[in-house]
Amino acid sequence: MANSDPEPQGRVLIIAGSDSGGGAGIQADIKTVSALGGYAMTAVTAVTVQNTLGVTGVHVVPPAVVSAQIEAVMGDLGADVWKLGMLGSADHVRAVMDAWYAHGQGLPVVLDPVMVAKGGASLLAEDAIAVIRDELMPVAAIVTPNAPEAEALTGVAVRDLDGQRRAAEILVGKLGALTALVKGGHLDGDVVRDVLLSKDGMRVFESPRIATRATHGTGCTLASAVAALMAQGAGIEAAVEQGREYLMAAIRNAPGFGRGHQPLGHNWPCKLA
Repeated sequence: MANSDPEPQGRVLIIAGSDSGGGAGIQADIKTVSALGGYAMTAVTAVTVQNTLGVTGVHVVPPAVVSAQIEAVMGDLGADVWKLGMLGSADHVRAVMDAWYAHGQGLPVVLDPVMVAKGGASLLAEDAIAVIRDELMPVAAIVTPNAPEAEALTGVAVRDLDGQRRAAEILVGKLGALTALVKGGHLDGDVVRDVLLSKDGMRVFESPRIATRATHGTGCTLASAVAALMAQGAGIEAAVEQGREYLMAAIRNAPGFGRGHQPLGHNWPCKLA
């Protein structure tokens, strides 16, 4: 079982891939959790070779090594929330699930089903999608797919708000996630809508679309923000609301680095101090 104190301590175990450009993956996760007052720990599933222009290489960490990282963290530091990002293969998904049942059962899981990098590179094997859908989804406190990921997981077209709603209903009602946040950033329009479905009902969050190239790592950032806030005691809906606010500000405060899909300004709260 997890070495976890009764009161939330803000500890987030991040299980995901590394982004050498620092804009997404574990690097974005650590920055986000830290900026929001949490404590980030990691189990690296893959080392990617990438920058703002795209991914040029993926070097997989063996599942046994991923499991060993998790065991090391949970056996000493403990965690309040697990945040899952790039898992890569079916073997990695099953290794993480086995580790959760052995060392983290009962802890909330924030599942960001990373499938494709911003530049289009595949980050999830085809056989892993079914394992995530059928085996990992039922242990997720919240799953946060974008529109293409929601389509892959549910089989329904997610091209508008109605599609987002239908996908959320399948993710929760059929696939077993406790809560689903189907994001609309990939859809057209001047307003970005994210659909949250939980036991308390459905809520649609709306934000004006920001005209920017700083969109690298937005999914990782939002999921990690939700995890960090949950780890400090926030409820899921409040964590999503505050996490979206953090994300929008990080986009607006982007440093402008790189010639492609640029990173966010994760440390913007520090500029207010």
